[in-house]
Amino acid sequence: MAFATIETHAGGARGELVLNRPQKLNALDQQTLAELVEAAAWFDRQPEVKVVVVSGNGRSFSAGADVSAFTGEDPGPQLRRAGADAGRVMAEAIERMNAVTVARIHGHCVGGAVVLAAACDLRVAGEGAVFSIPEVDLGIPLAWGGIPRLVREIGPAMTRELVLSCRSFSAHEAHDLRLLNRVVPDEQLERIVDELAELLAGRSRLTLRATKQAVAAASEQMLSTAGAWSDADALVGALSDPESRRSAEAYLRRIAKRA
Repeated sequence: MAFATIETHAGGARGELVLNRPQKLNALDQQTLAELVEAAAWFDRQPEVKVVVVSGNGRSFSAGADVSAFTGEDPGPQLRRAGADAGRVMAEAIERMNAVTVARIHGHCVGGAVVLAAACDLRVAGEGAVFSIPEVDLGIPLAWGGIPRLVREIGPAMTRELVLSCRSFSAHEAHDLRLLNRVVPDEQLERIVDELAELLAGRSRLTLRATKQAVAAASEQMLSTAGAWSDADALVGALSDPESRRSAEAYLRRIAKRA
């Protein structure tokens, strides 16, 4: 299926979903988020696909939410809230795909990209991958259902630390925290994920789906993401808060200096 900001491929039991804005480090703008939702639905219409590898083209998996959204004109209350909610819709679409999803992470995995990875069933990273969740530094809360997903994976204490401090953390730390299933040498990342995908593709479709649904149900019982619909309201509130806006402006100035 043809998209502008992502690529999708399906061949037999194996599918590929590639973030394809390498010049922007695969930043997740509104169009990309919408196309990810469409891609999830498209894969669900390919009954032969059992496993989908989610990756990023170029130097990084993804730089997260496109910060250019914080400098544009106000589109009005309805579009503003819909835009703020687009990431949650994306994460839920990826999470609910029929196929087992495997995130192949290299380079930077930032903010909303961590939420995208957390929405995947399995996560494998190269040892050089670097993670960060800079939303608080940007003057906004972590939205998109990111908090409950992180609490389920790494617990409340480390979720607080990583989200509030905005510090970077390595692939090895992410693995120690159980955010990642595996950390592998960078030069072996593609081969090892391919081997994992082929292993999964050889399993029964029924049992893969049943296992995925059972784990999803258990995870929802542990900590539901149903309340994440209100994340957009907190995000919209932060975008109109003067102190939060000053934080965003300072963050963007620092980013511009590093560019």
